[in-house]
Amino acid sequence: MDLSSIKSAYRRYARYYDAVFGPIFAGGRRLAMEMVNAEPAPRVLEVGVGTGLSLPDYREDARVVGIDVSPEMLQIAKQRAEEGQLKQVEALLEMDAECLAFADDSFDCVVAMYVASVVPNPDKLMREMQRVCVPGGDVLVINHFASSHPVVRRVERALRPLSRLVGFRPDMELDSLPELPGLNRVGVHKTNLFGYWKLVHYRNGEAPLAEPEQPLTPRAADQPG
Repeated sequence: MDLSSIKSAYRRYARYYDAVFGPIFAGGRRLAMEMVNAEPAPRVLEVGVGTGLSLPDYREDARVVGIDVSPEMLQIAKQRAEEGQLKQVEALLEMDAECLAFADDSFDCVVAMYVASVVPNPDKLMREMQRVCVPGGDVLVINHFASSHPVVRRVERALRPLSRLVGFRPDMELDSLPELPGLNRVGVHKTNLFGYWKLVHYRNGEAPLAEPEQPLTPRAADQPG
């Protein structure tokens, strides 16, 4: 994976992204929004905001900044925010997730939806997300991780040479997310019926009690994403 191949892939996807990926990724967005919206007036950074599918779901008193490397995707996100009069959206910026142009401790919550298997260097992504998150704040990573099923796993590995073309790594392991000092993993939650996509919940600068993996609610189980 490299930045030019990522931009090229999402330039192709931009027009069709909402129709194709919107329903598939709905479960992860929904669970992330439930966590983010649990606290009043959160300052939120959404890394890889894409076309802004999640933007209308943030609580009205939130202050949301979204970034993405794809200008084509961002243009759709800006149109969505403008047409929806989404006052919680402060800014939508073209920016590299591995080199965030924000000061330390800028956000209460940092969310990366379906980005970890896209960026060239997941370790840099995680370090930057931790840096801009306040102590005690939440870092949420929603992503597809390699299946434990042997047949599916072989298919994922076979598709790896196509990573540059499709714009993501199909065989990324959950354990490949780096363990960073002070960034504590407190829960891993399934976001769809078969657990193909997961939300990994971190707490920055604290060592809280671990969350048990939650069973799917009927609402989540009914959805394709």
